[in-house]
Amino acid sequence: MRVVCDRPLRGDGEYVVYWMTAARRARTSFALQHAVWHAHRLGRPLLVLEALRAGHQHNTARVHRFVLDGMAVNARRFGSAGVTYTPYVEPAVGAGSGLLAALSTRACLVVTDDSPAYFLPRMLASAARQVSSRLEAVDGNGLVPLASTSKAFTTAASFRRVLHRGVEELFEEVPLEDPLGGYSAGRAVVPAEVLARWPATPEAALTDPGFLAALPLDHEVPPVAGLTGGSRAGEARIERFGGAGLARYPEDSRHPDRNGESGLSPYLHFGHVSSHEIVESILEAEQWHPGRLRPERVGSREGFYGLSAGAEAFLDQLLTWRELGFVFAHHRGADLQRYEALPAWALKTLDEHADDPRPWLHDPAAFEQAGTHEPLWNACQRQLRRDGAVHGYLRMLWAKMVLGWSAHPSEAWQTLIRLNDRWAIDGRGPNGCSGVAWCFGRFDRAWGPERPVFGKVRTMTCDASRRKLRLKGWLARYGASGEGLAP
Repeated sequence: MRVVCDRPLRGDGEYVVYWMTAARRARTSFALQHAVWHAHRLGRPLLVLEALRAGHQHNTARVHRFVLDGMAVNARRFGSAGVTYTPYVEPAVGAGSGLLAALSTRACLVVTDDSPAYFLPRMLASAARQVSSRLEAVDGNGLVPLASTSKAFTTAASFRRVLHRGVEELFEEVPLEDPLGGYSAGRAVVPAEVLARWPATPEAALTDPGFLAALPLDHEVPPVAGLTGGSRAGEARIERFGGAGLARYPEDSRHPDRNGESGLSPYLHFGHVSSHEIVESILEAEQWHPGRLRPERVGSREGFYGLSAGAEAFLDQLLTWRELGFVFAHHRGADLQRYEALPAWALKTLDEHADDPRPWLHDPAAFEQAGTHEPLWNACQRQLRRDGAVHGYLRMLWAKMVLGWSAHPSEAWQTLIRLNDRWAIDGRGPNGCSGVAWCFGRFDRAWGPERPVFGKVRTMTCDASRRKLRLKGWLARYGASGEGLAP
């Protein structure tokens, strides 16, 4: 927890505000738990504000639908716990400006989430200048407290070693599964003048397609058919992925035909589930205890936790790779989406090969419309446009090929950042950007032999992927007639 606006607690305040921005859930949340603690300690009711802006850069109907699903679940969960929950969806760009400041005038204090993702740091800094109460921000991004790290790590291996040395403590320090259990501070009353200017969005509107259609959004990026957001859907996905799905994860997650990925990334991205509850479910299912840790395997990708192969592989993705991106964003947030912030060795080798002849050249529009010469790449882009995600292994290929077929590496970077942030459900954050940046050398090392266009940056090819991966069923879904693939 850090104090963002250092004012005394207001003893005569009417309520404690929890401004929910990153951990959009009613369970396993350090920030919510902290706000409930304040409410009980002060004898004041809790008021939960969850707002949804209309004016950020990649504000699509796809993102809004997913978040609105989560707000509908939150309305029911907070309501059943006896907590005042105020959902506010901006009907016009900027309409919500001043809402938090108005609520803070009668608040004992405001508690919020502390996240290095997207525009949230700027939004929090702006709020600190406007609120009239104490403002505390709680980091619930993952298992590693970001303030406990001293630097941004250059490789996954270096971060993994640090993570492993402290993991026993991290496994012990977990948020309450139900922070609202036993809540007894009553319902807060939202000031009438606040509701008059910023009326709460009716619960029925949160699930109404007509309400979504009327909002000022990028409607060219539609909701993903069949994908429901919210903590209930995320919790159900955790349960489905456990057991057989986790056991098959090392092999099935590599092959698109097997559909062996967890599908949890969007729910983590919007805070509908937490890393803690995923880890807890795995450790409980495997009856883990600290005695199973293998200190001699510190820093290894597998074998350290003393778990099954599937659990080891998945935890390396969830803890090492996911949190590596958050640590980078915490220390170097301004550099997250800057091409010039790539490692010096990567910039040097890409610059040395910037004028190399490209076997193919495509402009950003061709990439966005899945209109390249390569059927496999086009299928990847169709999956992104249709499902809001690309299969994990193919996502690396997808990015590498844009680097190989763009006029300049910096143009490829801008193309990929835009495609990822606009179309991916889990774009616009540390991990989406990390996935792109890895393909340019971030968190990786120089590779040899040196190759045209890529230089010392690790290469991938469509032909090699076709040989290594099971793709027939996946191509049948995302390929197109006229490209030599199943229609």
